Amino acid sequence: MKVPLLAWLPSVASVLALASLTTDWPIDVRAQTDVLPSTARTLRLPEVTYHYADLELPAHFKRDAAQRFDNTPRDNPVTDQGATLGRVLFYDTRLSANNTIACGSCHVQKHAFADPNRFSRGFTGGHTDRHAMNLVNVRYHPRARFFWDERGHNLEQMVLLPVENHLEMGTDLPQLPVVLAREPRYAELFRQAFGDAEITNDRIARSLAQFLRSMVSYRSKYDQGLAGARAASDEFSNFTPQENRGKALFLRNCSLCHLPEQQEAHFIMIEPVNTGLDDDTEHADGGVGDITLVPRDMGHFKSPSLRNVEVASPYMHDGRFATLEAVIDHYSSGGKNHPNKDVRIQPLHFTDSEKAALVAFLKTLTDPTFLADPKFSDPFE
Repeated sequence: MKVPLLAWLPSVASVLALASLTTDWPIDVRAQTDVLPSTARTLRLPEVTYHYADLELPAHFKRDAAQRFDNTPRDNPVTDQGATLGRVLFYDTRLSANNTIACGSCHVQKHAFADPNRFSRGFTGGHTDRHAMNLVNVRYHPRARFFWDERGHNLEQMVLLPVENHLEMGTDLPQLPVVLAREPRYAELFRQAFGDAEITNDRIARSLAQFLRSMVSYRSKYDQGLAGARAASDEFSNFTPQENRGKALFLRNCSLCHLPEQQEAHFIMIEPVNTGLDDDTEHADGGVGDITLVPRDMGHFKSPSLRNVEVASPYMHDGRFATLEAVIDHYSSGGKNHPNKDVRIQPLHFTDSEKAALVAFLKTLTDPTFLADPKFSDPFE
């Protein structure tokens, strides 16, 4: 519900005077604060557009039959101009109702575009009840369903759900194109991306999806090692003995879930599963089951890629595990006896040295170049 502007003016005259010195911002009293923020941030884009399309991926991405995993729709391929617009939108706080947060507020590049906090803070200060999942290599989720409970049926749909969510960003979607049109630079960005300056929610979603699909991590120590080997099962010459031991343990115990269908590149699970995090079917988060209302789906959750997992803590849908060691302890124990627990989740009884080797291997999936790549960074100053 919106309060008439004239009734609201006397209490915020000083704020409006300040705002008149900056760029425009939408007035929406669903999220009133004592002092409404301005949008006085300077957008700085490179003179030569960053390269987002047609990446030169390593051979093992091609061996994984990337097109089989690639969820890019034919009508929304990644372009340099579209992903550039998506980058600006991803970091623009105008996408929230009171101009306080952007998508990039909860998906932080140096943390693999996950939130380093267990729960994310919304536009009015409330907190989510799930951890913000990392966005690494979302292009290669073959089912093209997103969020922990898979309620987002594709990236184009997924990207606007947090924007309009009453807790996260709280924006009235029909008004969003009007708000963005107040920023003069958007007309040219939309023209470059789509051929004309029209701003629509469909185009906002398409450009955000392009930016997310451009976030491909492929330059880790693991990638370097695999490039010099015949297969992932070979010992990598650039690995330490501990890292090679951890890789062998991972391939023997974890790859059935995290490298399904003969993957070597993506470390992405095909379907959501119940990993025995809880044994209480009545009070625990139902995950996919809360969406489908199918009893056998209760406690099932999607898993993000393990790439850059070292910096994407805390872990699991509710961020309950602060460290990789805690995650491995969970799988070593076999988890709790939930009736829907996946049959592949069995006690593994890792020794301390095996746990350390697994952690060492998982850290080889870290891609420092990706985590610091300026083309994925905040373009506002």
